[in-house]
Amino acid sequence: MTEVEPVPLSQLTTLRTGGAPMRMFEATTSDELVATLREVWADDEPWFVLGGGSNLFVGDDPFEGTVVRIRTEGIERLPSPRPGFARLRVQAGHDWDALVAHSVAEGLAGIEAMSGIPGTVGAAPVQNVGAYGQEIVQTLVEVELIDESTGEVSTVAAADLGLGFRTSALKHHYGSVPARRAVILSVTLELAEVGHDQRPIAGEQLRTALGLGVDDTVTVAWVRDHVLVTRARKGMVLDDDDPDTYSAGSFFQNAVVSASFARTLPAACPRWPVTPDLDPVLVIPLSAFDGYVPPPAAIESDVKVSAAWLIEHSGVRKGFKLPRSRAALSSKHALALTNRGSATAAELAELARYIQGRVQAEFGLVLQPEPVLVNVEL
Repeated sequence: MTEVEPVPLSQLTTLRTGGAPMRMFEATTSDELVATLREVWADDEPWFVLGGGSNLFVGDDPFEGTVVRIRTEGIERLPSPRPGFARLRVQAGHDWDALVAHSVAEGLAGIEAMSGIPGTVGAAPVQNVGAYGQEIVQTLVEVELIDESTGEVSTVAAADLGLGFRTSALKHHYGSVPARRAVILSVTLELAEVGHDQRPIAGEQLRTALGLGVDDTVTVAWVRDHVLVTRARKGMVLDDDDPDTYSAGSFFQNAVVSASFARTLPAACPRWPVTPDLDPVLVIPLSAFDGYVPPPAAIESDVKVSAAWLIEHSGVRKGFKLPRSRAALSSKHALALTNRGSATAAELAELARYIQGRVQAEFGLVLQPEPVLVNVEL
């Protein structure tokens, strides 16, 4: 366990905001991380863990608590019980894109569409990261984590993490606390062994993004390379020379709404059906069973709608900024709030509230922030 001199969090987050914490620790091994967290929790003070800092929006005032930087790294290949698959156990502090690059080099498929997403591996299940139709829930087997309430380390199956659209039982949603307060120590994924040959791409969303037809075949490396180019065009690949990348990625979530509400939105608004949760078990008490099994009730699927489209069609265009503000929408992507040069958290929050207000006024929908907010309010 190593205590280090606290530095302003503006130096460690991709939005480049945040004052210095009261205390700061760095952990480079899993055992060190466990020991550090147990000590911090014993002090009963505010805390949070910091990986790549790409999904945090931190306030300007000093943080009256402790920040634990997760610096653990390492990838271990394991056998899979399924033929044609391999498992990778990855330490929480490992760079996510470095993991994707490793998997592609090994001829493993399942996360290549998530190339270029900034941050660390341990943060990926927390918000069920995804891009172009791939989400970590599709390949996640289990995580090793430490619970704050007990200080115990356990292995938890992916099915027990409450993974949903950009959410999990571990995520600090704005205005609420997570269902389970815990820190991920390692992540295990199961990926398909596809090698380096060309193959068709199954996902329609990914094919559309890459301009591929149903019968087109490409290698997993080709997908990674073209996803990186596509993300870079949108300012979604970190680049010190490009202020459009001084962001937390998509600041607002694509909204998941009822089918009936979606019908109130303009037909031009992009939307995608969300598979409904169906209860596969119908229990009829034996005493009440008369030989008739009712058909399952028809359930309309919820709908995911494009937050970027809603923002732009509420009158807030790419590059928009409020007068005298150093915060602006990206000139390349309407979902990214960017720091154009020493912007304060207050300036970014002001812009976020303005955008929320415009979308609500035009479409009756309140967009929710995707990053975790620390020491700041919208």
